[in-house]
Amino acid sequence: PFLVVGVVLSGAIAAFVPATFWQRVLPKKPGLAVPVAGCAGAVLPGCECASVPVAGGLIARGVAPAAALAFLLSAPAINPIVIISTVVAFPNDPMMAAARFLASLAAAVVIGWLWLRLGNDSWIRMPRRDHLVGNTDWHTFRLTATHDFLHAGGYLVVGGLTAAVLNVVVPRGILQTVADNPVLAVVAMAGLAVILSICSEADAFVAASLTEFSLTSRLVFLVVGPMVDLKLIAMQSGTFGRVFATRFAPTTLVVAVLSAVLVGWWLL
Repeated sequence: PFLVVGVVLSGAIAAFVPATFWQRVLPKKPGLAVPVAGCAGAVLPGCECASVPVAGGLIARGVAPAAALAFLLSAPAINPIVIISTVVAFPNDPMMAAARFLASLAAAVVIGWLWLRLGNDSWIRMPRRDHLVGNTDWHTFRLTATHDFLHAGGYLVVGGLTAAVLNVVVPRGILQTVADNPVLAVVAMAGLAVILSICSEADAFVAASLTEFSLTSRLVFLVVGPMVDLKLIAMQSGTFGRVFATRFAPTTLVVAVLSAVLVGWWLL
C-alpha cells in the first residue's frame, strides 16, 4: 500500500504540478533548497517504498537532485506517522522520538549537501518518460502511476525476497552475543536494519523489543532502516541506475550511523 501511495504521488506530480511550482517553493540556491526539501519530508506520510518514485518524479520535474535526494531520505524517516509510532513504541523513553527526528533529518540534509559538493548528476540514470505524456492530465497521471508501480514493484519484490531469505538464515542468538559491546552493537543494529528491510511505520516496535541493546544502538537501527535497506537499494538501482546505488547507499549508511551515534550520545 505504501508503494501505491508513492506512485500515486509521483503520477500526481507529473500530471498536475507544473515545473514552475518547484521553482517557486524551493530556494533558488541548491544549498538552501536541500534543508527545505529535507524538512518537507516531515509533512508527507509514507514509507521508504513510496519515497523512491516520488523523488524520481521530483527530479523529472526539474527539482535539483540534491534536494530530491534529501527529501527521499527524510520523508520515510521523520513523517508524522513514524514519529508517533516511535513515541508509542518507547513510552518510557520520550527522547527517543526526538532523537530519531533530529538524527534522521541531519543525515538527510548532510547527504544532500554532500551530493552538491561531491556528487555528479550523470550518476543518476533517469529513464525516458516522454512516452508517459498523455492526451490529458488524467491520462498522464494514469500512464505515470501505472508505469511506476510496475517498474518499482518488480524491484520491491526482488529486494523483499532477498531480505526475507536473510532474515530466516541469520541466527537471532548473534544479537545477544554482541549486545554488550557498544561498537559491535552499533554495527550489528545497522546491519540488521539493512537486512530486515522493515517498513518505517513498524520498525520502532521491533527496536523497542530488542531490550538487550542500548538506546543509542537501537536509534542507529531506526535511522538506518528507512534510508538504507535491501529493498531500497534494489529499488534505487532499478529507478536511478546501478552506478547511483553503488555510491549513494554506502555513503548514506555511513552518514546515518554517525548521525545516530552523535545524537544518541547527546540526547540518550
